[in-house]
Amino acid sequence: MSAADYSAKPMSSPSPSPACGAGSPIFVPLDAGGRRLDQVLAELLPQYSRNRLQTWIREGRVSLNGQPVQEPKHKLLGGEFLNLEEVQDEKLAAETPEDIPFPVVYEDEAILIINKPAGLVVHPGSGNWSGTLLNALLHHTPQLAQVPRAGIVHRLDKDTSGLMVVAKTLEAQTDLVRQLQARTVKREYRALLVGYLNRNGTVDAPIGRHPTQRTKMAVVQHNGREARTHYTVLEHFERCTLVQCRLETGRTHQIRVHMAALGFPLVGDAVYNKGKTAGVRFPRQALHAYRLGLIHPLTREPMQWDAPVPDDMAALLKTLRSEWDEIKTLRRQRQEEAWAEEWGDDWEDEEEVEVLEAEGAELLEDEDFDDEADE
Repeated sequence: MSAADYSAKPMSSPSPSPACGAGSPIFVPLDAGGRRLDQVLAELLPQYSRNRLQTWIREGRVSLNGQPVQEPKHKLLGGEFLNLEEVQDEKLAAETPEDIPFPVVYEDEAILIINKPAGLVVHPGSGNWSGTLLNALLHHTPQLAQVPRAGIVHRLDKDTSGLMVVAKTLEAQTDLVRQLQARTVKREYRALLVGYLNRNGTVDAPIGRHPTQRTKMAVVQHNGREARTHYTVLEHFERCTLVQCRLETGRTHQIRVHMAALGFPLVGDAVYNKGKTAGVRFPRQALHAYRLGLIHPLTREPMQWDAPVPDDMAALLKTLRSEWDEIKTLRRQRQEEAWAEEWGDDWEDEEEVEVLEAEGAELLEDEDFDDEADE
């Protein structure tokens, strides 16, 4: 029987016990002979994604009868013993499905459009190995365990809310990545800036790691990546400006870095706002990805989704509008009072002139009468 025949045949041995896992010897069933190492290991250890297991194989974490095997395609004989090197629990948690709710805007067999809430980390990493969007996606759509990065093709910062697209198949992921690289994906944001920005424009400045603070990004002159942000003023408040930002590129922290470099940092940005509050307190950066447009990977039809700003940002904007309306009303009243006072002085002067003119006219009439009488 050929290896191809084996690949289509399920193993007849019982499912592995919960004890099977990292550090425990794993017996390879005899009927697994001729099959790929990564395929068999994925069936024996279903708690791990095949992508993760392939990574561990390449890293030399898997041994076969005591000998390391670093080729996922290695064909098994059947009857061997596999060992998987112990892996840190925190990294295992990175690919554990978790029941974390998130709003779904649209879903079909190829893509998933979500409205990420602020405070949700997209990818697992140092300090955030669980409780991430990736964990939530694996619970919502278990098949995403077979797609690299659970289908995530772009990201939003933890405290940025808004629309994201997730690929549900490898083919869709490949297509979406190509669209992002070609810069044909439309991504527009609402951002509240500190200061009174009175013009539309474009920030065209490369972004790279901050030269001294490595956890930050910055506009840099050397070794930076091309970055371009187009911005349009939407609304003014007393000391803040609401703008629309359209990304032409997608660099880490791009809008936050570019607006700060322009001199108008985001309200609530704890990293790039150097103490400029304009009297406005907000627990996160006031940034929301409100529009997403792309070509559907399967139908090739253009699609677009909008998501209104979330409740916290909407409440902030409502408060700013109310305060700004009160300020404008008060200023208008004061201006009208000043005009009234100025006009009042003018009216008094005009009344005095009218009185003098009237008295003069009476004198002229008397003189004319006297002249006529003399005649």
